[in-house]
Amino acid sequence: VAAATSTIRVGTGGVMLPNHQPFVVAEQFGVLASLFPGRIDMGLGRSAGFTDGIRRALGRDKQDPEAFAGQLAELLGWLDGTQQAHPQVHARPAEGLLVPPYVLATGEGAAVAAVAGLPLVVGDLRGRGRLVRAVEAYRSGFRPSAWGAEPYVIVAGTVAVAASHEEARRLLVPEAWSMAHARTHGSFPPLRPAERIEASAMTEKERALFEEGLRGHLAGTEEAVEEGLAEVLEETGADEVLVTTSTYDRGALVDSMRRLARIAGLG
Repeated sequence: VAAATSTIRVGTGGVMLPNHQPFVVAEQFGVLASLFPGRIDMGLGRSAGFTDGIRRALGRDKQDPEAFAGQLAELLGWLDGTQQAHPQVHARPAEGLLVPPYVLATGEGAAVAAVAGLPLVVGDLRGRGRLVRAVEAYRSGFRPSAWGAEPYVIVAGTVAVAASHEEARRLLVPEAWSMAHARTHGSFPPLRPAERIEASAMTEKERALFEEGLRGHLAGTEEAVEEGLAEVLEETGADEVLVTTSTYDRGALVDSMRRLARIAGLG
């Protein structure tokens, strides 16, 4: 937004590297890239799952993220044909296809991306100091690879734009409530209208988590968000901003994206 070299992406979040063999993941992305040439990015994260229920469904535990670097290296080997663990096995149709890989991180995974020489998608915007430290560590530790000659940073986060600050804040309410509910009940409920959430009773813990979930995002009028995005780009030197806003009111979300497009000069 603030620099001619910067880009805004709009996305729905990341794809976590599941607890399957990297061979299977390579094949799956190979099929997608074959069906939609040039339109598939491969986002890979080290998270083991947000709740215990999700981890059990995926067959994972909290120690699994420690194996992420090794899984990532194997996966890249299946794509470029360099893997030697299984010399007579090939991932079809993935092998030889250009499926751009990105490492998704909130902090810890940045070092993995640097060593692998991959682009980094890092968030979120609420922990600005931690975000900047992760980007700095990534750039300082980056090793050029066949996937990238120099560091490439995409900063991800929630951006809500509306006619007033209060309207923009209400766009954040459904996701903040869903996250608070998940942290206290262990499961994600469907998003609800903001007015229903604001009228509902919450425990003290739920209320604290809900209020925490509303803080730190870029939300407000076009002028305020433009200023906030410029600040993010100045602090991080990001090449792109990935917008991952989620809310119940789809019409308001579309309006927010239109306003964001005007900020970015996308007309």
